[in-house]
Amino acid sequence: MGNIKANLAKVGINGFFFALILMVLLAYLFPYLGEEEGLLPWGEITDIGVFFIFFFYGVKLSPAQLKAGLSNYKLHLLIQGSTFVIFPFLILTIHYLSGAGNSYMWIGVFYLAALPSTVSSSVVMVSIAGGNMPAAIFNASISSLIGILITPLWMGVFMDVADAGIDLTSTVIKLGIQILLPVTLGFLFHKKLGDLVAKNQKKLKNFDQAIILLIVFTAFAESFAKDMFQGNSLADFIYMSAAMAGLFILIMGIMWGISKWMGFVQADTITVLFCGSKKSLVQGAVMGKVLFPDPLIFGIVLLPLMIYHSLQLLMGSAIAERFAAKNLEERRVN
Repeated sequence: MGNIKANLAKVGINGFFFALILMVLLAYLFPYLGEEEGLLPWGEITDIGVFFIFFFYGVKLSPAQLKAGLSNYKLHLLIQGSTFVIFPFLILTIHYLSGAGNSYMWIGVFYLAALPSTVSSSVVMVSIAGGNMPAAIFNASISSLIGILITPLWMGVFMDVADAGIDLTSTVIKLGIQILLPVTLGFLFHKKLGDLVAKNQKKLKNFDQAIILLIVFTAFAESFAKDMFQGNSLADFIYMSAAMAGLFILIMGIMWGISKWMGFVQADTITVLFCGSKKSLVQGAVMGKVLFPDPLIFGIVLLPLMIYHSLQLLMGSAIAERFAAKNLEERRVN
């Protein structure tokens, strides 16, 4: 039992996981504290925080690891294809078949589909399940960089950008300044600051989480303050949660089938499952500030991602534990 709790903590079901839920609750109870015209300049604070998140992310990128990871191209193509092609096309198909309009909730669902994969939880789950760790590290890292360009392009394909107040050209420029620029600067300082950043990983992680909590709180506070969720009942949120759980299972099943069809060994299949099915709350929160400048819309758009993030941690950790138990049993038999 203790081992399961430790692994749950490693993949993200820890204090930060419950702090995210607390931020939504606080935003509901005290929305005026997080409004754009509130007590503090939340927008400027989070913008500065986002810059440093991606600067230090760039510092942590190892040129040697990225170069070494290029060899297994079939595995990489499948993982990135799952993240940025299969996932969005799956949602587009479901959206078309359902005949639904471009509501803000649907925009939020497609937004999560267009986002890059997570870094930390994907790698940890691959480790627990006995997957290909070097490939997991490479794909989780490269996915974040690809997403800076691909995610806004996908959002422009999905919807009439004017409906959400998005100017695609200016959005890509803003993302370049706020995300790609600090990542590039950080990467250039890898040799000088790499060791220092590695020694302060825990402090930097706490800083990252604090900024994400602020973004989540202010986004939901603005939406609650303006009654943007007024038309949604508890049943709607339960339905959304069930839909996100089904989506996670579906994409996992598709990735499993393609991996077997391509003849991947189990270690590579595990890597595809966990890197190809995850979506990054960190990227979603920080990119969403640029893609959805209207805070009223942003809170609603962020909701499907918040739900999916929680479920991918809970369900993904259970699947990882199942793989770990199976691997242990096979070693005992052999």
